[in-house]
Amino acid sequence: MNRRFAVIALVLIASAATAQVPPVVPPPPAGVQQQPQRGRGSGREMWRTAADTQRARQLFVSKDTTDLPKLVNDSSGIASRLRTEAFFAEKSKGVMDFQIVTYKSGVDGLEIPAYVFSPLTKRGARGHAAMVWVHGYVHGRFEDRQLVWVKEAVARGYVIVTPQYRGSTGYTADFYNAIDYGGKEVDDVYSAYDFIKRSLPYVDPDRVGIMGWSHGGFISSHILFRENQPFKAGAPIVPVTNLFFRLSLKGPGYQRGFSTQPGLQGLPFEKPEEYIKRSPVFHAANLKVPILVHVATNDCDVDFIENQQMVYTLRALHPTLADTKIYVDPPFLQALGGCGHTFSERVVLDRSSPRYMERDDTPEQIDAWNRIWAFFGRNLRPEKDK
Repeated sequence: MNRRFAVIALVLIASAATAQVPPVVPPPPAGVQQQPQRGRGSGREMWRTAADTQRARQLFVSKDTTDLPKLVNDSSGIASRLRTEAFFAEKSKGVMDFQIVTYKSGVDGLEIPAYVFSPLTKRGARGHAAMVWVHGYVHGRFEDRQLVWVKEAVARGYVIVTPQYRGSTGYTADFYNAIDYGGKEVDDVYSAYDFIKRSLPYVDPDRVGIMGWSHGGFISSHILFRENQPFKAGAPIVPVTNLFFRLSLKGPGYQRGFSTQPGLQGLPFEKPEEYIKRSPVFHAANLKVPILVHVATNDCDVDFIENQQMVYTLRALHPTLADTKIYVDPPFLQALGGCGHTFSERVVLDRSSPRYMERDDTPEQIDAWNRIWAFFGRNLRPEKDK
């Protein structure tokens, strides 16, 4: 059995272990005729009531690309992005260099916007380590509340590049609607490395890492499990890992945004090979560089029952490369949503506070970021000059 199928078997066995066993129906007493029951192979017509019709409507999931939920106008998203960029520019003054750039995706040449944050004083050619930071949400963007972590990274000597991959909000409706979950968006982010190597001479291309949150952790995982690996280390934080499991757990309302994407056009049972390809946990055997993964037991976005599959698979296959930690019910900010999903992204959200968008620490958040900085410090050596 090759390593890929070993990973698939390991994940499916772990999933099956948590599944409920259907109840055993005892035979009827002697002389009593058993009544046929819907859904148990009785041969009777299953669809017979108005309730059945209503349930069918609730469960229906199209695979027609014309049914993909689409944005017509992203003017509000554009205005929000411009406010964020003004915030970044203002807060970067005298602290770090902030640039807005674009580069072409290696998969099809699409222009990908990105932000570059770097120290004001450069060390010279190949003087800095760098990281690609990948934002979360199915449709999201790099936000104000992430700047505090960027400032900490730049203070340590890193250059941070944040791609706004296809499907991100705040640009055009066409860019938003071009989402390709687990497909071309991965190439958009992967291409950030080529941009760094080509356009940032003060970055050492041998000391580049990657980190992402949630959907960004999903993309980071995909990249870390690729065969051609330019990144020296990576940290998927609370990452999406298994689309078979995730779509099953989240239900039809969530599935409709996937099954109608041009790159998918169906559900996992209809396109199993495509969903295997787009689920990073099934490719964990390919890992060749150090990886850090943090998950939370009270995560209700990427539920722990999904994320434990990635954690346990990495621990089994790569005990020397994988640095994983399960945070048990860490405190979270209700305003950020996602329950424990955002446990290590806590910032002060009160606009009247002098500490607006600064860290709102808990012991768990402090521990998580200490581990992140130590992990990348070991693997990228940001203090090294040339």
